[in-house]
Amino acid sequence: MPEGPELHLASCYVNTQCKDLVFAGRVEKSEVTKNPEVPFESSAYRITATSRGKEVRLTLSPLPGARPPQPPLDLVFRFGMSGSFQVVPADALPKHAHLRFYTASPPPRRALCFVDIRRFGHWEVQGTWQPGRGPCVLLEYEKFRENVLQNLADKTFDKPICEALLDQKFFNGIGNYLRAEILHRLKIPPFEKARTVLEALKCWRPNPELTLSKKVKAKLENPDLLELCHSVPMEVIQLGGKGYGPEREEDDFSAFRAWLRCYSVSGMSCLPDRHGRTIWFQGDPGPLAPKGGKSRKKRVKEKSIPEVTDSEDPKSLPKKGLTRARKPGKKSQKGSVDQGTKGHEASTRRPKSQPRLKRRKSAPTSPGSDPGVLEGKQQLVARVRKARTRKGKATSKPRLSPSSSPPPSPSGHPEPGLSPP
Repeated sequence: MPEGPELHLASCYVNTQCKDLVFAGRVEKSEVTKNPEVPFESSAYRITATSRGKEVRLTLSPLPGARPPQPPLDLVFRFGMSGSFQVVPADALPKHAHLRFYTASPPPRRALCFVDIRRFGHWEVQGTWQPGRGPCVLLEYEKFRENVLQNLADKTFDKPICEALLDQKFFNGIGNYLRAEILHRLKIPPFEKARTVLEALKCWRPNPELTLSKKVKAKLENPDLLELCHSVPMEVIQLGGKGYGPEREEDDFSAFRAWLRCYSVSGMSCLPDRHGRTIWFQGDPGPLAPKGGKSRKKRVKEKSIPEVTDSEDPKSLPKKGLTRARKPGKKSQKGSVDQGTKGHEASTRRPKSQPRLKRRKSAPTSPGSDPGVLEGKQQLVARVRKARTRKGKATSKPRLSPSSSPPPSPSGHPEPGLSPP
């Protein structure tokens, strides 16, 4: 997110690029933005810019004799997450140029554009500096310091120092990466109480025995937190370029990355504050750290790509996930491939020396494979046979009648006293 240095650099960019340009016509707004229309049209006007904390003011000033006659118009911009200004050819506008100011003829015509990819930026017509914001840490340092030290009883300073530094009522221009760099240089735990840190500055007095030059030298060698709120943003401005931002040129951004000591630097720890903003630090987070929050360290991870030699087929590399085993006895449809093994036919194919066993359509389980089943079946068969034998004996016994012959004796001869038929 653009912070105080980025807004100041943006105003310097506008003043440098537009100092010799004369603009004309009406101000155009894109159709997708929800920001208000700018009711300004002039035959000739100039544009100048001023910054204050996290705001930039553009002033549209008609030239003498311009039509229609009208007073200057002020537009106050807040950049949101990705706002910036760009001067481009009029026939090659950026994709996300939501407000456009065109130069007068002769050609080539140019356009000053407010570009905002995420569309969180905002502008106000005839706007003024937002009244809830304090003095600028860059351009109004003495007022800024006095505003903080005279209001230490405010409830803002009951919060951790890392959260108080984002309050634009007192620290207008300080943002996420600046607070991390400032606290890191002073070795102040980010979740120390803000009033505890700042009250010591109110009571500090220089040694009266030191000469003026030694006092200045001691102050430069040991700056306090409020002085770093001014000097650290000034270092970003002195780097040149456009400071921090996602849409920056590589040379500018590489210089900024080399300047960072703590923010998103490898080896540093980080924790989310009460508002969900990530604070980077080193060492103890402080007594007001969120309960249950675990700090994690920044690590640089390199993506490992498996090497593919000439003998390997990239399609045969295993994919993530487990394959589902088919149930025994269930035959898959012809031509269908299992989802888990799709694309891996080469890795699941069996060697030719191993014959593939044919699977029966309904392969019954062999009784010999389970002793318990065999024993139970044999007992059942024995019972059925025994019952059939008894039934057969009962039905095969002949009935006796007067004319029938007597049954033979056990010796095979007729019983005595009975004559043969």
